[in-house]
Amino acid sequence: MSEVFAPGLATTDRVGATAFHARGVGDPIVLLHGVGMNKAFWAPQIEDLARDCHVIACDLLGHGDSALPPAGAGLAAYGDAVLAVLDRLEIANANVVGHSLGALIAIDLALRHPQRVSRLVAMNAVYRRTPAQRAAVVARAEALARAGLGDGIDLILARWFGTDPAPEMRARVDTVRRWLQAVDPRGYACAYGIFATADEACAGRLAALAMPALFMTGGEDPNSTPEMTRRMAAEVPYGEALVVAGQRHMMSYAAPERVTPLLRAFLMRPLDGAGEPRPAAALTEGGEA
Repeated sequence: MSEVFAPGLATTDRVGATAFHARGVGDPIVLLHGVGMNKAFWAPQIEDLARDCHVIACDLLGHGDSALPPAGAGLAAYGDAVLAVLDRLEIANANVVGHSLGALIAIDLALRHPQRVSRLVAMNAVYRRTPAQRAAVVARAEALARAGLGDGIDLILARWFGTDPAPEMRARVDTVRRWLQAVDPRGYACAYGIFATADEACAGRLAALAMPALFMTGGEDPNSTPEMTRRMAAEVPYGEALVVAGQRHMMSYAAPERVTPLLRAFLMRPLDGAGEPRPAAALTEGGEA
């Protein structure tokens, strides 16, 4: 498994401003990471899903090998960069999977271009933060704009992995630390500023999502809470909520042996004429995963 958790992926292509790694043949799956990460965040899922599918893992604007976003960029600019990749690869529609900010980009993309998204997966997404939650994240965004990450990486890792990660988790935490240290501070600040307010971008609009949609989070994620995930799923006609017990914000990287089979089960379902997925119980390990 050491290759799976390597800090980078061997080959990178580029369309315009966006770098991406593509592997496999079959039904296309687009993977979008969160703030401060890069396409290698998805290495465990790429290894699994590329056995059956055409997997495209993108570096968000300002992250990894992608160019910085244009001045004043908003959520749509990140999604439009992904669409440019799909256009160049002549992919009419794809399964789109996003984590954290990547989940918000995926949802926005599905709302603006529903014909391009066949299935949607939003992992560890935020939705309609409380006033206290919003104040905390906006304060962090303002601090980033003034001073950059600075000594804040330890606080980020504590939110993502907990204050005392298990010994077998420490190598993965160290890899994430290196990714945060390497990200362009301008790209990070821009993306985090969008993340701080984008939870309201899709508020009241989720009922327009006509494709099967899976909303997942960790049972111990303090920011992308189970309550947010369940609320989002309830507003989507073919929405499902799945809470992975005992996991936090980085569950797909921290526990791929649990998360990837659930992701695969959803993405590999046949689409029927109505687009309606099978019952959520088919995805779980007995209720709460």
